[in-house]
Amino acid sequence: MTVAPTTVEAGASTRDAAHAMRDDDVGALIVLEGGDLYGIVTDRDIVVRAVAEGLDPAATVVREVCSKNPTAIESDASIDDAVSLMREHALRRLPVTEGGQPVGILALGDLAVERDTDSALANISASDPNR
Repeated sequence: MTVAPTTVEAGASTRDAAHAMRDDDVGALIVLEGGDLYGIVTDRDIVVRAVAEGLDPAATVVREVCSKNPTAIESDASIDDAVSLMREHALRRLPVTEGGQPVGILALGDLAVERDTDSALANISASDPNR
């Protein structure tokens, strides 16, 4: 799990979200509204739902392109529970919360590193990022 994931406010521009992704070298941000979990926005969301639609990244806010009301899991849940949720909802990323507040994000690559260390996904996920 990525602890203390990068967050963005729902009212921020998609340009600001893209800058945060670039600066923190991540492909997804937890979206907050008033400090509460609102959604998740990915680099793909910005490309497909904003740029490809001809929307201005400086004028388009994150709440317009993010996935809203994401399925989340409490931090004390088991890995098996997380795997079940991700399978059931076809999720690549799962926000981890404590008392409803986001404290992390679990990705498919994290599960591969934990459960299938010899897989290509685990090897890629455990590698240093390209810069």
